[in-house]
Formats: sequence, structure tokens, C-alpha cells
Amino acid sequence: MGKIKLKPEKPNRRPISDKIFKIGATVAGVYVLVMVALLVFQLFSESYPIWEEDGLGFIVGTDWNAVEGRESFGALPYIFGTLATAGLAMLIGVPLSIGIAMFISDAPAKIGGPLGFVVELLAAVPSVIYGLWGLFVFRIYFKDWVEKPLHDAFGDSIWLFSGTPFGLDILTASVILAIMIIPTVSAVAREVMKAVPQQQKEAAYMLGATKWEMFKLAVFPYSKTGLIGASILGLGRAVGETMAVTMLIGNATGIAAIPSSFFKPSQTMSSIIANEFVEASPASLHLPALIGVALVLLLIAIAINVVAHLLVTRMLKVKEGAINN
Repeated sequence: MGKIKLKPEKPNRRPISDKIFKIGATVAGVYVLVMVALLVFQLFSESYPIWEEDGLGFIVGTDWNAVEGRESFGALPYIFGTLATAGLAMLIGVPLSIGIAMFISDAPAKIGGPLGFVVELLAAVPSVIYGLWGLFVFRIYFKDWVEKPLHDAFGDSIWLFSGTPFGLDILTASVILAIMIIPTVSAVAREVMKAVPQQQKEAAYMLGATKWEMFKLAVFPYSKTGLIGASILGLGRAVGETMAVTMLIGNATGIAAIPSSFFKPSQTMSSIIANEFVEASPASLHLPALIGVALVLLLIAIAINVVAHLLVTRMLKVKEGAINN
């Protein structure tokens, strides 16, 4: 009997579409990196006169005087104002966002689906609309019903509540920012909670856990990294917000902009740029100073988003059924 000759198997070759996709994705990724690098370079080159004049003193300086011949610029009050408003917005908005995500993720589909859609629609509202609503409607009621009672109760004993409530201050701007970050944080938190295996939730119920104990024992340990990532994404939105904050924060300048009370006006890096960029003279240090503030803001925003990306990526790598402690 003759021997049957087996033909050697040909190696599997990837279709040309995979190669095209890989090249396209690589080009897109490189393009983003190049654009970010060019943006940083452009901002640094345009703001070079202020760095040459003041160096790192520009970051820690507190004066802001654009009068020709007496020019003095410092970004520290606006860095503090940005961090203060964003921090307060996180303290208010993140617990509300996680609570909304808990309710929607555990609610029946007929309720959770439409409610989740409505919450996500808030992200489509332009920031200028939030600012106008906060300026003409919200701040009036907030001043009378919240700020004045807080000032009357704690103004003489706690310095955070000192000053005269006017409605155009750090607290009002922070509350509006908190409303604006709720859609972002709650949407990501909801998807992270949905990724928790159903077996873990059922096991907690079988042990006699209540609904809150189920979230505490089964959901939060598994999804805590993703929840932190969602919070940092919200922080990135709060740090970079411009129009709503500009309308509501009071727009103080110089050392007066350093946050010393919830009821005092301040200013953020975004708002100082929006307020003064049009009037800044290219022949003076005013324009380079504003561009220098923009560079600092960009670097802070990049750092926040990088940290958020790393945390969310770590969450997505957790295998089903494992708990990330």
C-alpha cells in the first residue's frame, strides 16, 4: 500500500484588513501624542517671556497687576481657587453620583434604563446654560436658604463660613460644578458596578445581607478602583470648567482670590483666562502670563486624566469572580 502524503499546513495569514486597522490605530495614537506634545510646546513657547522674567516665582506669586510699568503676575491664587472649587464639587457630587449609580444598577430595567438615560442627558447641557441658570435662578435661592443660615449659625466661630453671603462665591460655583460632574461620574460608576458578577451579589444575600450590606461586601470591594477612576474623571471635568465658574465665582484677582471662606469671591485658572484674554496686550507680559496659566492648567488636567486612565484600566483587567483588594 502506498503511503499517504500529508501536505504541510500553511501558516495562517492575517487578512489585509487587520493590517490596515493596526496601521490606522497606530497612526491615530501617535497623532494624539504628537498633538499633545505640540500643544504643550506651543503654550510654553508663547508663555516663555513670563517664565524668563519670573521663573517658578510665577507659580508661587500672588500679585496680579496688568498696568504697564507695574506689571506683576502670579498664578498661585488661581491654582488654589481651581483646586478649592474642584475639591468642594467632588465632596458634593461624588457621593450623589455613586448613590445614583447604586440605585440605577440595582433597579428594575423599566426604571433604571430611562433614569440612567435622563442622568446622562445632563452631560449634553452646555456649561453656559448651567452658568446662566446658576446666575439668575439658583444663586438667589441658594443664598437665602443655605448660605445665610450657615453664616448665621457658624460665621462667628468657623472661618470657612465668615464673610457676607452674596451668592457669587466659591460655594455657589462648587455646587454648580457638582451638578455638572454627576452625569460623568454616575455613568462610569454604573458600568463598573454592573461588571460585578451576579454570583457575588447573590452570595451576599444568601448570607443574610441587606441591600446596603450587599453593596458594601460584594460590590464596593470589587469595583473600588473603577469608582476612584470615575471620580478622577469627574475631577478632570471640574478642573477644566470655564463658563459656569466664570459667571458664579465672583472673579476676584490677586491675593484677594486666595480662598479663605466659602462665601468670598475667588477665581480659577480657566476663569482668569476667559475674563482677561481678549484685553491682554501682546506687547506686555499680560498675555504670556495668561498663556502660562493655561500651560499649568493643561499639565494638571493631563496628570488627572492619566491617573484616571490607569485606574480604570486596572479595573477592566480584573477577572470575573475576583475581588481586587
